[in-house]
Amino acid sequence: MIRVIIERRCYPDRCTEMEQLLMELRTKATQHHGYISGETLHSIDDPSLWLVISTWVDIDSWKAWENSPERHEISQRIAPFLTSPEKAAVFGFSRRGVTMSAHVVDK
Repeated sequence: MIRVIIERRCYPDRCTEMEQLLMELRTKATQHHGYISGETLHSIDDPSLWLVISTWVDIDSWKAWENSPERHEISQRIAPFLTSPEKAAVFGFSRRGVTMSAHVVDK
């Protein structure tokens, strides 16, 4: 099992539109093989900062979703609202001190 944390920074006047697209993105992700759960967090201290945290069965399931046409299309619609490219980090769960998977992807 892996967890993906995606950081996005949004222009303040575009956050409502981005939030709607993030909900659309999650709805599509829930239909994708290997998706377990997800949540969207909006920073109280920094209104431009949004985190999306999702849990996947394995890295292959995440990669399939990450590279899917559905995700790509919605990500293209989100891009104009961002002040900088999204940052994604993939984490594995430790087992006896050994992390199964962890890497960072800058887009």
